[in-house]
Amino acid sequence: MPIIEITSTELPELAPFTKLTEAQLRHAEDLAEGGLFIAESPKVIHVALNAGYQPVALLCERKHIEGDAAQIIERIGDIPVYTGNRELLASLTGYKLTRGVLCAMQRRTMPTVTEVCKDARRVVVIRGVVDTTNIGAIFRSAAALGINAVLLTPDSCDPLNRRSVRVSMGSVFLIPWTWIDFSLSELRDSGFKTAAMALCDNSISIDDPRLAAEQKLAIIMGTEGDGLPKEAIAEADYVVRIPMSHQVDSLNVAAAAAVAFWQLRIQ
Repeated sequence: MPIIEITSTELPELAPFTKLTEAQLRHAEDLAEGGLFIAESPKVIHVALNAGYQPVALLCERKHIEGDAAQIIERIGDIPVYTGNRELLASLTGYKLTRGVLCAMQRRTMPTVTEVCKDARRVVVIRGVVDTTNIGAIFRSAAALGINAVLLTPDSCDPLNRRSVRVSMGSVFLIPWTWIDFSLSELRDSGFKTAAMALCDNSISIDDPRLAAEQKLAIIMGTEGDGLPKEAIAEADYVVRIPMSHQVDSLNVAAAAAVAFWQLRIQ
């Protein structure tokens, strides 16, 4: 593979790393069919490669070519490897690189809800969560705690956002996910009962035995601030709360998701 020393910050080939926003990467059909995303750090890049994602270009600090990036370079085939010193790369990207390695990778065609949920028994629906850190943390917990698939409504953050990918430690590549409309009709058609996580007068405790007994359960998580909208709560088969102590009213959505995934896992 060609190793290219960066001599100009205006190289058009560097645009995926330097100039394109997350939205532009996602829709960069001229660069790769389906668009691109950026994976950051050697560990995350290896997880993406293991999951079959195709690399397009690598950007790494010069000292990592024979260090942290060496095994990646062996795996990625004949694609360009751009390199420079740490200060130059930080000036190019606008942030300090985690472990000094970035990889532009090709997105995949998104599967349908039916395909993602075909053999699933526990799924999470992320509704309107826009914080990239929370999305990454939810994916990491979902992969670790037995969730079979993640579904996101269109008003949620893209899981392949660079920060979401990094916070998830690559878990976004380990668990099936796709986008779903607000009606959730496809889930119900597949036999799922829905459990909306919300603090309401009619909510049941998360340790209610009826929840664990459900063969197929979709756990619905809402926004960081306002939670789920009233219509989403009204449509759910169950409204579920996590009991709180010391007058704490609620948990951060990522923390609440981890608790819910563990408690509502297939026993």
